[in-house]
Amino acid sequence: MDKKNPMGYKPIFPLLMSMAFPPMISMLIQSLYNIIDSIFVAQLGESALTAVSLIYPLQNLSLAFSCGIGIAMNALIARHLGANDDQQASFAASQGMVMSVLHSLLFVVIGIFLIHPFLNMFTNSPDVIEYGMQYGTIVITFTFGSFIHIAVEKMFQACGNMMVPMIMQIVGALVNIVLDPILIFGYFGFPALGVSGAAIATIIGQMVACFLSIYLFYKYNEHIHLSFHHFHIDKETFKKLYSIAVPSGVMMCMPSILVSVLNGILASISQTAVAFFGVYFKLQSFVYMPSNGVVQGMRPIMSYNYGSQEKNRMDQTLKMSCLTIGTILLVGTALFFIFPEFILSMFNANQAMLDIGVSGLRILSLSFVLSTLGIVMAGVFESLGKGTLSLMISLIRQFIIIIPLSLLLIPLIGIKGVWLTFPLSELIASIIAFILFIRVYKRINLND
Repeated sequence: MDKKNPMGYKPIFPLLMSMAFPPMISMLIQSLYNIIDSIFVAQLGESALTAVSLIYPLQNLSLAFSCGIGIAMNALIARHLGANDDQQASFAASQGMVMSVLHSLLFVVIGIFLIHPFLNMFTNSPDVIEYGMQYGTIVITFTFGSFIHIAVEKMFQACGNMMVPMIMQIVGALVNIVLDPILIFGYFGFPALGVSGAAIATIIGQMVACFLSIYLFYKYNEHIHLSFHHFHIDKETFKKLYSIAVPSGVMMCMPSILVSVLNGILASISQTAVAFFGVYFKLQSFVYMPSNGVVQGMRPIMSYNYGSQEKNRMDQTLKMSCLTIGTILLVGTALFFIFPEFILSMFNANQAMLDIGVSGLRILSLSFVLSTLGIVMAGVFESLGKGTLSLMISLIRQFIIIIPLSLLLIPLIGIKGVWLTFPLSELIASIIAFILFIRVYKRINLND
């Protein structure tokens, strides 16, 4: 057992908390600035809020691509470090960084050429399209800073360092939060840029986080040494990275696809419903982001101890993660169920949105606590390199059930049928996740 790395010997609960707390805080801040962004934009009117809601799936798609390769880097690097092979860990990191940059170029193309056709799929409102073009062209085209920042963040986490990623996230988020009102409404002599100001604030925040991550990596990283001298793509390493990145990325793409499809369904009913659903999807990140922070802390511990052949520590990590995430999600359910009017009032909600949103938030909140096992098991399977199982769970949670069941229930019980599909899908996914856990995790061979 490696005594040099705390993931190999430190008691599990304090280890998990020390590794989970920083990403939990950073992701809470990330969620907060997404929510504040919408609060400020809502002051410009419902059309501006609807436009930002329509662009959000594309933003989430870029996050899915960047986090997919980041998660793959995290798992592969941590496993090599657990086997005391720093050279292979560094090699995997270099390959992964190149992949991140290549992926970011795709969104330059999307941002320049595809924003207008995308918006036309969901609305014919000239105001919504204009606002969407102003916002989307900027936040999607210049997302490459976020790709680099997330790749560096995952490398730090693979080494057991969660504090530096937290600092990077918080600095970027705070820059965004401070700049939002200044650039949107034109304070301190700046011109009032409206939704374009919100987009510019987002990109500046991401770029600050990117440059800070590069600086901190070369100053404080000890285990990983990136090298691009005579760089060549290693097919075997790319294959290993993509075996985790593709399922993880597809899994994270599910919300983007889901929101886009449901926006299309809801747009045929009410623009207010689209605006509310966009608000909800940012609000739910305030609950799920801290839970994902725990998963970020859990993954390298599981991967490291998998590489070190320490199944008992893996079992303890799993139990503590379930308890922690379950508690967070239960609190989220309680807050959304008890205070829906107050929550919606922060977004300048009119009576039409309150009529849709109060019951909507209460129904949707039930999905939080029911998703505990699905979230934990997906992270466990990713840490073991079994990304296909994570993909299966996520497809059930966020795609296979919700869309067809929504189409079935809308004619029967109206728009509430859409909201009801979320807790139902989480319940079914959790049951299937538990069955997969029994069949796979309990039988893993640590000598493979």
